[in-house]
Amino acid sequence: MLVDGKWTADWHPVQATDAKGGFVRQISGFRNWITPDGSAGPAGEGGFKAEAGRYHLYVGLICPWASRTLIGRALKKLGETISVSVVEPALSEQGWQFGDYPGAERDLQNGATYLHEIYTTADPHYTGRATVPVLWDKERRTIVNNESADILRMLNSGFGPLADDTVDLYPEDLRVDIDALNDRIYPRLNNGVYRTGFATTQLAYEEAFAEVFAMLDELETRLDDRGPFLFGERLTEADVRLFVTLIRFDAAYHGLFKCNLRRLADYAHLSHYLDRILCVPGIRETVNIDHIKRGYYSIKALNPTGIVPVGPQLPFAIS
Repeated sequence: MLVDGKWTADWHPVQATDAKGGFVRQISGFRNWITPDGSAGPAGEGGFKAEAGRYHLYVGLICPWASRTLIGRALKKLGETISVSVVEPALSEQGWQFGDYPGAERDLQNGATYLHEIYTTADPHYTGRATVPVLWDKERRTIVNNESADILRMLNSGFGPLADDTVDLYPEDLRVDIDALNDRIYPRLNNGVYRTGFATTQLAYEEAFAEVFAMLDELETRLDDRGPFLFGERLTEADVRLFVTLIRFDAAYHGLFKCNLRRLADYAHLSHYLDRILCVPGIRETVNIDHIKRGYYSIKALNPTGIVPVGPQLPFAIS
């Protein structure tokens, strides 16, 4: 991580622990918002007006949080408005890096070798982890935001006429319900798989493990009753946030993170739900199973040998 702008080599995926030895995630450090007129959003300062070509996304295809933003960009048809750089899947001794691995690229925007250089360009004294996604302002040469939940909502409503207004991932009449469902799914499943995989005590592991599968069971029942999406016929941000965890479950979380009570493939309704979302135009292209596996299995704390498993055989066809 960075300490006062200096990289420290003592990297470990467990960012902090609670009293039970449970994994605690770092709070994002940049929380400004892009708005159609440049006024301040729900957090941060103003001055980030929606403009074509002004903003750039740094993402990792391994990362579910970054993938949220790629999906939002695709669904809102902002591909020509916001440029993208993809980091290499394997974590280096200096965290995320740019390079020539298939599906990744060098940083042509700022010429950085490692993502942490983007953070210290924005704040020379930054302390914290250099995480993806990063929403970068080319004009002010700073990070707008590095919180995926914020960025997803910005992509939905912050770009005004530059975005496709036929897609609304956070419709006003569903906002209370979407927020409530997000608040249930995030700690138990989205972050629950990390709480399971990065637990440092048996107690913390078993508590997180139980919540992961209780949430999957609940969602399996919900989709049986409602479908095709979490709120019926309308695809919302809740579906995006759930999808990015589900698509990684059998490839990484089931094995490496010890979430091994059942596979996602053992859930009939969740499996069909995954297939339906993959058929939504633009979403399949945001998924790269090779990056997902190579990225997660590069975490030395969980996989010291660095061996990437050949399997599992997945029921959907994605590279």
